[in-house]
Amino acid sequence: MDEYESIVKQLAGKAEANAKIPEQYYRQYDVKRGLRNSNGTGVLVGLTEVCSVEGYEIEDGKKVPREGRLYYRGYDIKDVVYGFQAEKRLGFEETAYLLMIGDLPTREELKLFHEMIAQFRELPEQFTENMILKIPSRNIMNKMQRSVLTLYSDDDMPDDTSVENILNQSVHLIARFPSIISYAYQAKAHYFDKKSLFIHQPSQELGTAENILLLSRQDCRYTKTEAETLDLLLVIHAEHGGGNNSAFTTRVVSSSGTDTYSAISAAIGSLKGPKHGGANFKVFMMAEDIKANCSNWKDRGALKDYLVKILNKEAFDGTGLIYGMGHAVYTLSDPRAVLLKEKAKELAIEKDSMDDFNLYSNIEELTKEIFSETRGEDAVICANVDLYSGFVYQMLSIPIDLHTPLFAMGRLPGWCAHRIEQMVSDSKIIRPAYKSMSIGRPYINMKERLPGRSALLR
Repeated sequence: MDEYESIVKQLAGKAEANAKIPEQYYRQYDVKRGLRNSNGTGVLVGLTEVCSVEGYEIEDGKKVPREGRLYYRGYDIKDVVYGFQAEKRLGFEETAYLLMIGDLPTREELKLFHEMIAQFRELPEQFTENMILKIPSRNIMNKMQRSVLTLYSDDDMPDDTSVENILNQSVHLIARFPSIISYAYQAKAHYFDKKSLFIHQPSQELGTAENILLLSRQDCRYTKTEAETLDLLLVIHAEHGGGNNSAFTTRVVSSSGTDTYSAISAAIGSLKGPKHGGANFKVFMMAEDIKANCSNWKDRGALKDYLVKILNKEAFDGTGLIYGMGHAVYTLSDPRAVLLKEKAKELAIEKDSMDDFNLYSNIEELTKEIFSETRGEDAVICANVDLYSGFVYQMLSIPIDLHTPLFAMGRLPGWCAHRIEQMVSDSKIIRPAYKSMSIGRPYINMKERLPGRSALLR
C-alpha cells in the first residue's frame, strides 16, 4: 500500500466513524427509515393517477395478504396485456401512450404515436462515434446516463418545462434508447471484452422490442415469440407506482424545476443500484449454483433440500435469501411474475428449455412449501418478477450487461409520466426533514486539536 492509499484508508475510517448514527436515535425520534412506516407500508408523500400497486389490505392496523394487482392509469395490467396479445399486437408503445397521455389510444392515435417515435429512432449525427464508441464504458447504465445528459446539447429547448416540450423530449428518449443501449453494449464488448464490433441501423418500421433484438444481434434475426416476450418484459417493467426508488427520484429531481435529461439521468442512476434494478442477476446466479451443487436439481425432493440449505445460509451466497421470492408489497402473487411465467413457458417450449423452466417453477412452488412448513400456515411468500425475467433474458440470448438497461428501457415511459404529473400537479420542491445530531460543538483552535474522532455533542 502506497502513502496515498494509506492516507485514504485512515481518512475513510474516520469518515465512517463520524457518519454512524447510533441505532437508538432512529427509534427515539420515530424516523421513517426508507420512507417506510413501522408496519412496512410506505409513507404517503404524494398523489398519483399514473399507477397503483396493491398486494395487501390493512385491517386493524395489520397487513392482510391478497392477490397482487397492478394498475396502469386505472387499468388492470392483466387486462392490458391480454388485450393486445389477443389481437396479436406488440404492446409497449400502447403502454407508453397510456402512461404518458393517460388514456388508451384509438387505432389512429396509436398509429400516429408509432410514427412520432419512428422518426426519431436514429441518434444525432456523430453521436454514436463521438459519445459512445470513443468513450466506451464497462457499465451500460453509466453510459446511458452520460448519453442522456449529452442529448441535452442536441435539444434547442432543453430547459423548457412545458408539458408539450416534456412530452416531445420523452418521445425522443423512448425512440433513441434502443440504439443507445445496443451501441453502448457493442462498444463495451469490443473495447473491453475484445469481441467483434457490429453497428446496425434502427428500423422505422419496427417497434421498440423488435428494434432492440435487431440492433443487439449480429445477424439481426429473431422469432415472433422472442419479440413478443421481450415486448411483454418492457410492458410489465414500464411502471410500478410513484414510490419505487427510481420513479420517486424522477419526482424529487423534477420538483426542483430542472430539465428532462437531468431527471431521467438521475432515474437511471437510481435503477443502476443493485437494491433496485439488479436483482434478476442474483436469481440467475442462484440457479447456476443449484445446477452445479444440488445432487439432482430436476428432482423436487433434492431441490427442496437444497433450497432449505440456502435458507439456512448453508449454500449459495450465505445470505439466507432465495432470490426471486418475496416482495415489499405483493404477498400472495406478483401479477408481473404471473404474466411473465405464462410467456416464459411458451418461449421455453420453442427453445427446448423446459428443464430450466421447470427449475424456476419448482423453486417458486417449493419455497412456498418451505415457508408454510417452517413459519406456519399463515406465512406467505410469492414469486416476484425477477424470478423469471433473468431466465427469459437468458433464453433470448441477451447478455447480463443488458438486463438492467432493458429494465430502464421499459421503465422510461413511467418515469416520463411521473415527471409530467409532478410538473403539472405539485409545484412544491420535495424537501423532507432530517434532524441534526451534531449541534453545539465548540470550535477548537488549531494548536489545541487532537488526532482522532472528536465526540459528537448530543
